[in-house]
Amino acid sequence: MERMAQTLTVQDVRDAVLAMDADSEEGDDLDVVTAVLIGLAVRASPTTLDGAGTREYTAKALDVGATADQIAGTVVLVSALGVHGLYEGARHVAEVMGARGDAQITAPLDDEQRALFERHASDPALRERMEMAAPGFLESLLRLSPIAFAGYFSYRAVPWSMPGLSTLQKELVSLAVDAMPSHRYLPTLKMHVASALALGAGRRAIEQTLDIAAAAPDHLGVP
Repeated sequence: MERMAQTLTVQDVRDAVLAMDADSEEGDDLDVVTAVLIGLAVRASPTTLDGAGTREYTAKALDVGATADQIAGTVVLVSALGVHGLYEGARHVAEVMGARGDAQITAPLDDEQRALFERHASDPALRERMEMAAPGFLESLLRLSPIAFAGYFSYRAVPWSMPGLSTLQKELVSLAVDAMPSHRYLPTLKMHVASALALGAGRRAIEQTLDIAAAAPDHLGVP
């Protein structure tokens, strides 16, 4: 469950992404609407909370022809960034509790927990993706809070079921938010890069997304 502790710089993030798309086609530039929506995303993100920038980029998005559904979809999608705190928090908390022999972590799953796991996480592909991104997370969260486990699956589906943004736009927005200097979350970033490439994004679009992410404002706090 434990990842090796290290400092992950913005350049490390960029290098990891460029290594993934090195063999891809150059492809097209980001279209104007997508580029502005990504700019909105990195300002509305929980790790920036840039109110002035969010208003500015909402106006820009409307000016370039983005729809209300696209703008709403962007804001809701970035709200799910908070789940990364759950990924990291739940599994590390469970690891410490388990090492101390806490029965909530070490005891066999009860009937309710097994039923919840079967209902929400029976798909082997889903479990594989989650283990790649956050090893041990699903079982840790289930043991810590069955209510939170069910809620996690309910909320994580919301942004991806909303209209407006294409699947590729959602992947690029997610990629940008994960790559921001104030976030730098490589586990899911790699997943979004792989998905974006599979959906037809080329190197130029990926690298332009990274550029927008790198220029995201600092988190100055909300008075």
